[in-house]
Amino acid sequence: MIRYLNAVAIALMVLAGTAAADDLKVGITPQMQAVTVETPEGPMEIRRIQDQNHEITGEFAKTSRACPPFCIQPVSPAQGVTTIGEVELIEMLKNPEAVVVDSRTVDWFRGGSIPGAINLPYSEMGDRLNRLGCEPDFDGWDCANARPVALFCNGLWCGQSPTAIRAMIAAGYPAERIFYYRGGMQSWRVLGLSVTGDGK
Repeated sequence: MIRYLNAVAIALMVLAGTAAADDLKVGITPQMQAVTVETPEGPMEIRRIQDQNHEITGEFAKTSRACPPFCIQPVSPAQGVTTIGEVELIEMLKNPEAVVVDSRTVDWFRGGSIPGAINLPYSEMGDRLNRLGCEPDFDGWDCANARPVALFCNGLWCGQSPTAIRAMIAAGYPAERIFYYRGGMQSWRVLGLSVTGDGK
């Protein structure tokens, strides 16, 4: 009898898991409903908001900002850098060799970021390349072992990650190992994807 009850319990758990996955009407892609990534606080699931009437509000709902300083950024911030979208960024978050960097200032990062991203503010990037696999040397940095890195900031109008990317390249970071998520937090939020911190 106990063996039968255990089998029934396992079957119910499997069915509940299947039902939970089927309940996601708003997936990331047809093949990816949600994904779990490692964060400093432990595993976190990235999924889209399921309320199909959800709308963004506040800072990320704005369509116009004074330019300068909030000017539309080019698709590529520097030669050799690859610009990516959300699906490619999620693949990088799943890759233990890659690093995803929120290059915004600490206050923006604390207000909500992409799960699994680390915060390296753009103004400090040139001094913190050791977090990305570079070693200090007499001339600045040896980036022979630089990790693949994706940078983002607030969105298409934000110059923080392009500034950080140019500083990295100037310090010797290989451009072909840098990926730019141009859409940043504004596009991430428009798609209703999970956010950490106070921005949940």
